[in-house]
Amino acid sequence: MISAAILVIFPLCMAMAACSDLLTMTIPNRLSVLLIASFLAIAPLAGLGLSEFALHLGAGGAVFAVCFALFAFGIMGGGDAKILTASAIWFGFNDSLFTYLIYVSIFGGLLSLIILAMRSQHNLILAYGIPMPETMLHKKKVPYGIAIGAAAFMAYPSAPLVQSALGLVTP
Repeated sequence: MISAAILVIFPLCMAMAACSDLLTMTIPNRLSVLLIASFLAIAPLAGLGLSEFALHLGAGGAVFAVCFALFAFGIMGGGDAKILTASAIWFGFNDSLFTYLIYVSIFGGLLSLIILAMRSQHNLILAYGIPMPETMLHKKKVPYGIAIGAAAFMAYPSAPLVQSALGLVTP
């Protein structure tokens, strides 16, 4: 049951965050709260010791500190900062967190370039009738939750919790 929760909750929340950001340019706070609360409930049952548990929370704290600074300077949205913080807790301080953050950077850069190209061809997109959410064409922001969600799907299989849930390693 715990393995199923590990394999379902995180990916589902990240998919919902990406879809919500695509369609509305917002990431609901309840997704970040759900990620944190479910981790706090699942981690002890998954066999994480106190030191590993603290490292997971520390990873969230470190990511929060960086995201808060980026938000304060207007570089990152609040929803993006919250979902990144909540998702970092699921990875912990290890290689999988750094892989995740690198994927976020790469996918975020690619997404930004794609959206800039789409916005420069706004009239052409409308002329051909290509369906596109209005928020992507008219707002000056980038729905970075898409990149965060894609990165989560790429990096999550290497997270220690997932490896443990699949029986590949012990927590």
